[in-house]
Amino acid sequence: MRPSSTLTAVLTAAAALALTVTGASATAAATAQGASVRPAHCQEKSLRISASPGGHRNVARIAVTNRGGRACVVDRIPTVTFRGLDGSAQPVPPAGSGPYVLSPGERGYGAVRTAERGTRQGHVVRSLSVAADPAHYGVTFGAAAVGMDRGIRVWEPVTTLWHTTRGAADRALAAATR
Repeated sequence: MRPSSTLTAVLTAAAALALTVTGASATAAATAQGASVRPAHCQEKSLRISASPGGHRNVARIAVTNRGGRACVVDRIPTVTFRGLDGSAQPVPPAGSGPYVLSPGERGYGAVRTAERGTRQGHVVRSLSVAADPAHYGVTFGAAAVGMDRGIRVWEPVTTLWHTTRGAADRALAAATR
């Protein structure tokens, strides 16, 4: 018995659909069904990193701005390192890496405490570097740029996660140092 032309057309279309729903087609199908697709990682050249005095000795404010035309992802923990020292500032509260999405023109704010107030322990360095993602080189800022003219005293440094406002970053750092 020979199948009808309508049945043949349906079977042919189903086979073609089964063959094409792979890789990018599967992603498109998932998006069409309401699943979200995370934006790509931000390229370092599309970001602007800045640092400024934090209002207290041994505190700096940092920011990242997406200068690109599309939303992109940085790590939710800023990578803050200190010239000549191993390691980086630890996140407060303690957290693991994860995505932080920046829309075009959007900023993320963080705060860094390089040492407890009044401590004489640690090392004094002339600069710190900030990267929005551990895979990036980052931007280096001299001690004067972050309000620490006599050098940056580093002893158990901590950094906040990225926040949507400068005030939220300041509050997160204050809460972590209580």
